[in-house]
Amino acid sequence: MTWSSLRVDPGPDREAVLAVLFGAGAQGVHEDGTHLVTHFPAEIDVAAVIDEVRNVSAQATCVVAVAPATDWSVAWRDRLVAHSVGRLTVAPPWLAEGMEPATTIVIDPGMAFGTGDHPTTRGALRLLEPVLAPGMVVADLGAGSAVLAIAAAKLGASHVFAVEYDGEAIGNAQENVARNGVAGVVDVFEGDAGAFLPLVAPVDLITANIISSVLVELLPAMFAALRPGGRIVLAGILVEERDAMLEALTADGWTVLQEDTEETWWSLTIARS
Repeated sequence: MTWSSLRVDPGPDREAVLAVLFGAGAQGVHEDGTHLVTHFPAEIDVAAVIDEVRNVSAQATCVVAVAPATDWSVAWRDRLVAHSVGRLTVAPPWLAEGMEPATTIVIDPGMAFGTGDHPTTRGALRLLEPVLAPGMVVADLGAGSAVLAIAAAKLGASHVFAVEYDGEAIGNAQENVARNGVAGVVDVFEGDAGAFLPLVAPVDLITANIISSVLVELLPAMFAALRPGGRIVLAGILVEERDAMLEALTADGWTVLQEDTEETWWSLTIARS
């Protein structure tokens, strides 16, 4: 069978494009830098998929090529590796055997974002470790697979609220929380982060790996939910968006404490001035 390879630069609406690809029948999506790469069998109308992609992200660009027949329900696993970030290691279940449970985050890749394979996840993890003290209460916004929430629990948080808007990601997040033995610390909730934060405030630390426009919208709610001296770790921001984000943060009274850059992605830790 002849397969088609579809390589997409999704533009700013990455999550919406991912949803379209999975909805069209993609069995796995590989993140190659800022690009999303997947494969479809011959019976899939790839042109129609591209139309759907451009409907949700007008700036998306798509490149189609012929690919050999491959069982991507299995082959995509070969692309995943374990990632060590500070004291923690993020690994899929089939690579986690023999690793130290206390410092290993085992993530079964599903439709939820956050396997450790993406620079935004690693950037957030690098910034999370130095600001998370034992006993802190943490809110993880846009939790996806719950990788950052699980990391917070393994770094010593006493309670973590993992909030995810996409209902299809909730089951994967809950399974990952249970798999890592932190169900007594991490609670997973489906809902809007801005509406949810007042219900769990005050918190000591907030993590948010979401697109920059949503992060800016959430800043007032995040500030209101923080205890005095609290910190926020932000990720999901392109390097090219750095100046605009710094301008928005300065105007809203925030101070940047630490920055992290990997490939085309920029993450940072902020506090209220």
